[in-house]
Amino acid sequence: MPAKNPSLQRQWMIVSLDGFSKDQLIANKAEMNLAANMVDGKIQASAYMGCNQMSFVTEFKKGGKVKISKGGSTMKACQDMNLETSFQKKIETMTKYSVEGHFLTLTDDNGSSMKFVAADWD
Repeated sequence: MPAKNPSLQRQWMIVSLDGFSKDQLIANKAEMNLAANMVDGKIQASAYMGCNQMSFVTEFKKGGKVKISKGGSTMKACQDMNLETSFQKKIETMTKYSVEGHFLTLTDDNGSSMKFVAADWD
């Protein structure tokens, strides 16, 4: 796999996560950043859901499979951490991915998904 996959390795804004409106996601500037270089097939990813900076390791494999490690985060206490807590729990369960145009969709084994749009897409 090349050191950089431009269709995948970019900043992604989350547009769909169970229980949260698009307005809530936009207000929190909810994003996942996969722009780091790939090392041994893995990307050190980061995410922000309005409070803490989170980090985790992603491994995008052939056949639309993805492995996402349990991550860490800064430890700020914020007034509303529901979005962050939901994202942290859910991101680790994702096992499949697809990139269609400017959209990235992550899905778990039960068909539950989260959807992102490329931040650099107009």
